[in-house]
Amino acid sequence: MEFWYSENHTKDAKMSIRVDRQLYSGQSEFQRIDVFESPEFGRFLTLDGIMMLTEKDEFIYHEMIVHVPMASLPDARNILVIGAGDGGTVRELCRYDTVENIDMVEIDEQVVDVCREYLPQTASALGDPRVHLFFEDGLRFVRHPEDEYDLIIVDSTDPFGPGEGLFTGEFYGNCYKALKSEGVLVNQHESPYYPDDAKAMQRAHKRIVQSFDRAWVYQAHIPTYPSGHWLFGFASKGTDPMAVDADRWNSLGIRTRYYNTDLHKGAFALPNYVKELLDNAT
Repeated sequence: MEFWYSENHTKDAKMSIRVDRQLYSGQSEFQRIDVFESPEFGRFLTLDGIMMLTEKDEFIYHEMIVHVPMASLPDARNILVIGAGDGGTVRELCRYDTVENIDMVEIDEQVVDVCREYLPQTASALGDPRVHLFFEDGLRFVRHPEDEYDLIIVDSTDPFGPGEGLFTGEFYGNCYKALKSEGVLVNQHESPYYPDDAKAMQRAHKRIVQSFDRAWVYQAHIPTYPSGHWLFGFASKGTDPMAVDADRWNSLGIRTRYYNTDLHKGAFALPNYVKELLDNAT
């Protein structure tokens, strides 16, 4: 008998992955957490039945959410990460010797515990001495700091359930306040392809541009996310992602599997249908 994990992307489309076995299933205070093992994608994590990451393609998401802002803001020292309970974003940040402090705010401690046990390649840097874990609501956490962080990365779940507050105007306004004068906010920006996902992306973009005068969107191909076409938001107080110093970043010798400085600039070249969605959002 074969077992399959299936996720509905719309009422008429779904993705399925054959599963060898289920490694973990539990209910936290906030959500259901499951870890499966598959022959094609290795181990993968779902929250409330929604795919969060797989061992096979998580490097794409985590490299793009980290190295695009870090190459644009090479002197970033103090960084706030909101969400990211799997640890992949922190892992990539810890590859920079120049980073001095990472505050990671995750509402669900059980997610971190599960990933440490079952997805150690992703959670490998959570014990780095530069990383400080706060198990609380990111929406509340970001209300207090002012002119403190060089970079804020919002590695959240989708805009419902525990992650809903991380897509509000209040949240983005507080992120602006928490950033230094050249500070950057990067967030996972949802998919532009299916109508419901596109509407969520437009809502997030509209709220970001209400708080930030400078805002861009860039993209990546992530096979296990809905449609495979995924967006990231890049908003700043002054930093221009297109002015990246490629030679400086390349001199660091950071080995990546997806990101490179040619791709960095190309990722901001968006298809026309995405440009139209963004224009209509604002």
